[in-house]
Amino acid sequence: AHQQAIKFLEQELGQLKLQDISGDFRVLRVGKVHYEISRLYLRSFHLPHSSISLVPGVGLQVSISNAFAELNGNWRVKFYFIRDHGSFDLKVEHVYIKISLQLGSDGLGKPTIGTSACSTRISKVHVHFSGKLGWLYNLFYGAVESRFRKILEKQVCESVAKSVRGELQPYLRTLPVTAKIDARTGIDYSLVASPTATARSLDVDLKGEFFSLARRSAVPFSPLPLALPPDHSHMVYFGASSYFFNTAAFTYHAAGALVFDITDAVIPKGIEFHLNTTTFSAFIPQLEKMYPNTAMKFRLSAPSAPFLSIGPQGLSLQPVVEVQAYAILPSSRPAPLFLLSLVRNVSAVIDVRSGHLVGSLKVGRYGGGASPGQGGWLGGGCLLRTARLPLTPPSPSHTLPSPERLDQGFPLPLPDRIQLSKILVRFQQNFLLLGADVQYQPR
Repeated sequence: AHQQAIKFLEQELGQLKLQDISGDFRVLRVGKVHYEISRLYLRSFHLPHSSISLVPGVGLQVSISNAFAELNGNWRVKFYFIRDHGSFDLKVEHVYIKISLQLGSDGLGKPTIGTSACSTRISKVHVHFSGKLGWLYNLFYGAVESRFRKILEKQVCESVAKSVRGELQPYLRTLPVTAKIDARTGIDYSLVASPTATARSLDVDLKGEFFSLARRSAVPFSPLPLALPPDHSHMVYFGASSYFFNTAAFTYHAAGALVFDITDAVIPKGIEFHLNTTTFSAFIPQLEKMYPNTAMKFRLSAPSAPFLSIGPQGLSLQPVVEVQAYAILPSSRPAPLFLLSLVRNVSAVIDVRSGHLVGSLKVGRYGGGASPGQGGWLGGGCLLRTARLPLTPPSPSHTLPSPERLDQGFPLPLPDRIQLSKILVRFQQNFLLLGADVQYQPR
């Protein structure tokens, strides 16, 4: 922030447009002298020493010392019948600027920033006039030096306030308050309070809540307290609480997105296993009698939104999955066969890629049992050996291929042109901690 802000401020101050100056002054034994200063051109404005610091309870303070500027222009004087004109060079030294920036938020939850105070002090002004009347220039310098000083001090602060309004404020508003994830859902990243400056950090509280694009409804649970650890080895830290992930599960479940069909077409080629009654007659002998060599379909659904927990060991959940088996009749009408209720241990592997929170799922064995399907028990009774069903994985745990949504990831709330590096991912009690250094890419 310091590097980019000072570079930008140097460019802005170097483009100051100074107004013409004119006036009169009296010289003993000479009388009234009229002068005009015009075509003022600021060649450069240098800020060699500067710092940005945090002001607790306010925001940021920019302090600049020993700045200097160079400009030139034309001058013209007239008294009695004497007229003269020429050019001049002016150098302003030991310029001190102090800017206070107030941070806040608006009604939409977007961050705001404004100049709450600005002061400029100029210690030295050197002017070199070209021309023949040396004694007059000395008098002339004494008359205009204070006006140069006041004009520059005023216009520096006006330029700072204009830059904050026109550049910094619009840039901060690129921090997304909502992010569309897919056709069903989005994330609400709006600020729940104004940013808080402390002695060592700037803290920003964001809502972090998934919502339905079709119809937003209240989440039936509250967020847990979130307190980031006092770690300052990275430039920025992002804490995502279990509330963030659980609102995702709640929203996708409410939208009917946690329903998946498994048919014979999705079984990888080369595996000698087919979803039909002939295969499953080894587990349920009645199937082959009732529906000989008939294709089957499994519909997986969650009766309730899975609730996950986060601890030092990682992110885990135990979703209840209902598996409804169907026989696909020649008319394409599905005939319900039986219903399995399964519980499975699932953990997540989380990473950050290109400003997105991405992940994959690591699942363990299923546990559960069978109950009558929507069509009742098969043939008045059924023998179901659940422990040997092919739905049970062959090993205690394995990693599933990442679902497309997890692999695409969820965008982190970052302003435009910010890139993350040296990323740290760590699990804490009730939240996921991300640490990173940031780099700003100018246009």
